[in-house]
Amino acid sequence: MFAVVRTGGKQYRVAAGDKIAVEKLTGEAGEKITLADVLLAGDGGEIKDAAGVVVSAEIIAQAKSEKVIVFKKRRRHNYRRRNGHRQQMTLLRILAVGGEEKKAAKKEAAPKAEVAAEEAPAKKAPAKKAPKADAAE
Repeated sequence: MFAVVRTGGKQYRVAAGDKIAVEKLTGEAGEKITLADVLLAGDGGEIKDAAGVVVSAEIIAQAKSEKVIVFKKRRRHNYRRRNGHRQQMTLLRILAVGGEEKKAAKKEAAPKAEVAAEEAPAKKAPAKKAPKADAAE
């Protein structure tokens, strides 16, 4: 099974066992996280409903990506600026695609609604009182 998840403003196609590098996420190496923003899910050539699908992952390491050199130059003005940048990133190992976490939460809420429905008929509404004719005159 695969899923397309969104994190850090980018989209990634993931399956169980994949390793991906994403924008920095909070957490230490070895912690397990869930990527709940699933855009698409599927199995083989079939596309499934993405609602309720959760991707669980483990943080492998917090690292920096390769250095990007930013060089600015304005010709004939003796203007040169050289700057480097290394983006913070998190390495993830995808543990499982699927999950029943959201569905389990809905199942727990359903029995409470049934209990409330059973108690409602047991309670009787108070009898309606007829308006007094003397008060109107």
